[in-house]
Amino acid sequence: MEIHVIRHTRVKSGLTVCYGQSNVPLADTFEQEAAQIKKVLRFPFDAVFCSPSERCIKLSKALNLDEIIIESALKEMCFGVWENQKWDEIDRDQLEKWCESFVTERPPKGESLQDVFDRVVYFLETLQNRKYQKILLITHAGVIRCIHAHINNVLLKNLFNIPVGFGELFMFNLQ
Repeated sequence: MEIHVIRHTRVKSGLTVCYGQSNVPLADTFEQEAAQIKKVLRFPFDAVFCSPSERCIKLSKALNLDEIIIESALKEMCFGVWENQKWDEIDRDQLEKWCESFVTERPPKGESLQDVFDRVVYFLETLQNRKYQKILLITHAGVIRCIHAHINNVLLKNLFNIPVGFGELFMFNLQ
């Protein structure tokens, strides 16, 4: 099965805010970015799955995708109490502890990378039981990295070495 995956477009807050699963405003370049994505998509798809976040749903609408399936497994990592805080305002000790063991360490009331990976892999396994040939996922960088790690046997501790740009399209083959 071909899995085409798009990361949502740029957000206004950039990289200064920890926003994970929070709904955040998109950058003013949204329309141009969506138009570029639409040009490179290879339609049709057997199914389109979309994260429930507003930034992903807005992209699916801009791409004129009629029937999307909202899939909670495609949500970005939950950063718990850190959501919508500036990175430099998060408690340094907590942040350092998380940075040292981000695979298994959870932000307060949040998810670890292993948690995200497990839900993404479970979703991919459910897809294998369906007769799809080609699907599209509209999601987030963390989810895309988890898909990449699962399909290409990348260690989770190396996940942040995988670049995933805003609006970037990836294609994976799932056997």
